[in-house]
Parts: sequence; structure tokens; C-alpha cells
Amino acid sequence: MIEERPLAWTFDGPRMDGSEGESEAEGRYQELKFHLLQKLLTDLDPAKVHGQGRARETIEEVANQMIISEGIPLPRAVRTRIINDLLDEILGYGPLEPLLNDATISEIMVNAPDEVYIERDGVIVEAETAFRDDAHIMSLVEKIIAPLNKRVDESSPMVDARLPAGYRVNVIIPPLSVKSPAITIRKFFNERVNLDYLVTIGTLTPQVAGFLKACVESRLNLLICGGSGTGKTTMLNALSAFIPEAERVVTIEDPAELQLKRRHVVSLETRPPNVEGKNQVTQRELVINALRMRPDRIIVGEVRGGEAFDMLQAMNTGHDGSICTVHANTPRDALARIESMVLMAGFDLPVRAIREQIASAIHGVVHLSRLRDGKRRISHISEVVGMEEQHITMQDIFLFEQQGVDEDRQVVGELVPTGIRPRFMDKIEQGGLRLDPTTFRKNTGW
Repeated sequence: MIEERPLAWTFDGPRMDGSEGESEAEGRYQELKFHLLQKLLTDLDPAKVHGQGRARETIEEVANQMIISEGIPLPRAVRTRIINDLLDEILGYGPLEPLLNDATISEIMVNAPDEVYIERDGVIVEAETAFRDDAHIMSLVEKIIAPLNKRVDESSPMVDARLPAGYRVNVIIPPLSVKSPAITIRKFFNERVNLDYLVTIGTLTPQVAGFLKACVESRLNLLICGGSGTGKTTMLNALSAFIPEAERVVTIEDPAELQLKRRHVVSLETRPPNVEGKNQVTQRELVINALRMRPDRIIVGEVRGGEAFDMLQAMNTGHDGSICTVHANTPRDALARIESMVLMAGFDLPVRAIREQIASAIHGVVHLSRLRDGKRRISHISEVVGMEEQHITMQDIFLFEQQGVDEDRQVVGELVPTGIRPRFMDKIEQGGLRLDPTTFRKNTGW
């Protein structure tokens, strides 16, 4: 029950005599906002809200009338702020709405009501926003997951969801998250997902962009690897622009994040088990089903388990040009992880047989890293050459060479050729594609 009491406050900011600091003034502002929000939710007539545009007008009108009736003298700036905050609480995602609308922010992390962090240009900083309390966070969580028929409670304290804009949301609540419900939102920017943009920000060079374009057009099987948040999904989206429109692409994800730059795409997404632990659909089941859908290429958003074996089988049986991503620290680690996934899935195969499948299926490995300055760069492009005795052989085609750090502590370096011409260039040239002869020429000046 909301306690009804007069709100005899003014909001001109901290008192000039120093008796009140900014945090106290902000606390009074949040208390007033919460009071008005509760009254607004009680008094607002849903029948008057017919669409997003009309809803905003109605809420703004009712909120203004409420402020006047409360007799609270508010400066224009504070009134504008409180109206906007009320609109965000009712129509949007509360304190996170401005962050979601900021195109420069790539990640939002809520650790506690007063601990909200953002990632911008690879650097994490604390945001100038906060929630009222844990209940405020949970009200936002319910707003996100309710339309998806998902739930989060003590019996199911973790949930993955997706906002209408395609952003990925992860929620974990107590007792697993010790001090507060935690929310992590990964944003994706489809308008940025192209190789030209990645060249502009230094993720790769124009020569390497041309090389990767030729690899995709020539239907080479590529593995994109790297640590968490290094840009694997962004790179996969960018490369998808070079898949011919005449080809049918089936994507398999958990959860769906890809925004491929083409029309003819069938997107498949896993399904978690229900409350009784039944009706789960795994990535492996989706890969097996995808093979029956007449795909020209299969794209697995992230290989995590037994689907690795079926993906290798698909690459080795006519589905050339497939692309998938995997978490790994180096290109060789990526192949080792694929091998481990096959073994852990329970396939009774000799290690050499698995390695032969990997060596014949995957042509190239693109490894991305996040450098000390937060920038994301391709650090390796490696070719899978074949087998020597019991081991998979690889060779680096391009490597990121760091020259140092400038006065702004930004890493100085460039992705350069090693001087090795990949063996799969024969396949690229057979398709009628020609690259600049200097693409693989090592710069001896480095």
C-alpha cells in the first residue's frame, strides 16, 4: 500500500547552504518519481492508450495533470526529466531505455540497483543511471520475459531472452546472483555489420577484407574463433553479405543473434526444456534437421557440443561454404575445442579419425582478439593444411603485429601477411577470382 502524504519538496538541486548533497537531491527525485509512477499506473485508463504515439501523448498529459494537482513546484528541466522517465518506465525499459537508444553502447551490465555499467568502444565505464531497488530491477525483468512466455524465480533463476530489437538479454537472480538480480544486455548494430565499417575501425585491412570476401564467394568452410565479446558474431554477419543470393542458407543458434545481410535465410533456434524438463530441442537436433532442408550453406552461430560432429559431416559431404563460430584463445585451440566437443558427445571414434574429419572439413580459421585498449582486431588468419602423423597442421596467412602503444595508450599495430600463399588459393582461382599478387607479400619493412 502506498503511503499517501504531502510532497512538500522543491527540486532546484542541492541546497546552497551545503546541507544537502547531489546524492540526497537525487534520492528525493527518485522518491517523487516512484510516487508519481504508482499513481499514474493506478489512474491511467488503458482504453485511452491506442498506439505508441497516442500512448505517449496520453501518459504525458496525465502526468502533467498529476504534477499540478500535487502542487509540487518543479523547474522546467526537472519536469521534462521526470516526464521522460515516467514514459520510459511505462512504455520502455525504465532506466535502461536511454542506454538502449544510445548507438555507441554495445553492452549494458546491471550488477545491482546502483551499479550499472556500459561498454563503449571496447571500454567498460559506469553509467549515470540507477534503479530504485531490487524490486525495480525485477519489474523490468518481468517486462522483458513476460511476452516470451518465460519465467524466472528461485526454481528457475537464470533466463536468456531477446528484446524486439534483437538484443540478447541474460538474467540471473538470487540465490545464484548473491547481492542482487543481474542483467546483461548484448546489443547488435545491423547497420554497422559490413566489412567496410570493420576496415574503417581497424579490425582488418582492405587487403584482408578482399581475401575473406574471396574465401566466402569460393565456398570455403570457415571457423571464426575468439574470446567472449571479441566480435565473432559481427564478423560472421559481415561475411554473410558475400554469400550469393541464389543460395539457401540455414542458420542454427542458441539464442538467435545473427542478422545476416541477405534475404534467403531460414533461422532455427534451440528450445530449452520446459518446467517438467521435457521438450528441449538442441543445436545438434537442429543441425541434423537442417540437412533435410536442402541448404546450400549451414551457419552455426556458436558450436558448443555434439553438433560439432554433425557440422563436420555436413562440411565434408557437399555443404561447402559453411561458417561457424567457437570460443577459443588461438586458432589451434579452436580446432582442439572442436575435437573435445566430438569426444565429449560420446562418439566412439579414434582421435585420429576425428582430426582427419576436422582437417578435411575446415579450410580457414579467423581469430579475433580484444586488445588492451579495448579495440577488437583480427589477430590471426590461419589455413588448415592437413595431417602429419597424428597432428593437424596449420599455417598462419596473416598475423597482427603490434608495434607499441601511443601516448593515448592505444595499441599501434597492423594485420600483415606472413608471406605464405594459402594452398586453398587454387580453389579460389578455379572459381574465376583473382586477388592482388601483393596480398600475401610480406612487408620486410616491419
